[in-house]
Amino acid sequence: MKTCRLFMLCLLIPVTSMSAYPIDGYTRTGIRRIERLRLIIAGELQGPRPSEGALKHMDQIRLNLKGSRGDSLRFPLIPDPVLQQSLDALFPDRHESYSVAVLELTPGKPFRYAGRQENRSFSPGSVGKLAVAAGLFEELRRLVPDPEKRRALLMNRRIVADQWIRYDDHVVPVFDPETKNYKSRKLQEGDVFSLYEWLDHMLSASANAAASIVWKEAILMRAFGERYPPHYEEEVQFFKTTPKGILQEMAVGIVNDPLRPAGIGQEEWQLGSFFTRRGKEIVPGTGSWACPTGLLKFLTALERGKIVDDWSSLEIKRLMYMTARRIRYAASPRLNNAAVYFKSGSLYKCTPEPDFVCKKYMGNVENVMNSVAIVEHPDGTVYFTALMSNVLKKNSAVEHQSLATFIDKIMVR
Repeated sequence: MKTCRLFMLCLLIPVTSMSAYPIDGYTRTGIRRIERLRLIIAGELQGPRPSEGALKHMDQIRLNLKGSRGDSLRFPLIPDPVLQQSLDALFPDRHESYSVAVLELTPGKPFRYAGRQENRSFSPGSVGKLAVAAGLFEELRRLVPDPEKRRALLMNRRIVADQWIRYDDHVVPVFDPETKNYKSRKLQEGDVFSLYEWLDHMLSASANAAASIVWKEAILMRAFGERYPPHYEEEVQFFKTTPKGILQEMAVGIVNDPLRPAGIGQEEWQLGSFFTRRGKEIVPGTGSWACPTGLLKFLTALERGKIVDDWSSLEIKRLMYMTARRIRYAASPRLNNAAVYFKSGSLYKCTPEPDFVCKKYMGNVENVMNSVAIVEHPDGTVYFTALMSNVLKKNSAVEHQSLATFIDKIMVR
């Protein structure tokens, strides 16, 4: 994507706070804000109740493509003529940038696939945080083969927010189970969260600061191995003395290498730079891009248990499960009763223009919006969507929500 030019105002869009992970997951993860959600559902605290599709428990979330059925799904996929015709009918009057891939994997029915410009690349934005999650879980697997010991490390590793979080406008949910105090606010230096909670902030609230913390931890796991976690002084010294080129090579490899065994080529998805300004200063970056095909391959590998391993794939899917306020694509009322596993990303850029006011998701130079979703309906219908666009001057969050409604209508037969 083109970089900002002189006089151009460039803005990374903060995502409205939302929540993921199943409501009964507190004792298994230590993610404090989902305990608040459980208490709301139990009637012990005041707060908005989640939609029906958000009430699954941990043991109800499963991988849909395990075994021989998943092995039979091979890329490149052949479009289903009827579904392709229905998908094409959504776009004749829409912006030329819309690129999408959809795949139905309802049990007991044949796979159905359709796509439109599915190999067109965009800046991945916050969808790239899924690659950071995959990178961290791969380093965890190398470091701690036993999945339950991995869970314990994620729960017990406490990380203090420091320079890596500069700067981020996203807000995250902060809940104290003892006092029941709750705030939705920006992350601050000195905040302490478990590694599980940093992962949760990265994927559910899409906090750039959390993404930089998680990526940094994955680098430390690779660098220190059995000596992880290092003392804070050792960590600072490592990033201060390690040559920038080595840091860049290590960082890029950590988040992209887990994508390649899933069949995702470099041309289909690459994450190249940190999500905070300070992170980019400490670890120099390179280019980032993605296309709907690469994102669809990620979801397919996740459901097969092939993003790192079964345990890691299931944990990432749980971290993607939306249990509170839904936004953008996932906000479509048609999805209220469906379980939705979701990640979105946006980037807009504005430049002064007569009679134009720069607003969220309405850039006049660049206005990227990306949505990836696994949708599981109560009637058994299951499908994937990977939708990417760059529609200038239009509220792309609303556009994606509208398209989610239309796509659901053609996917649910």
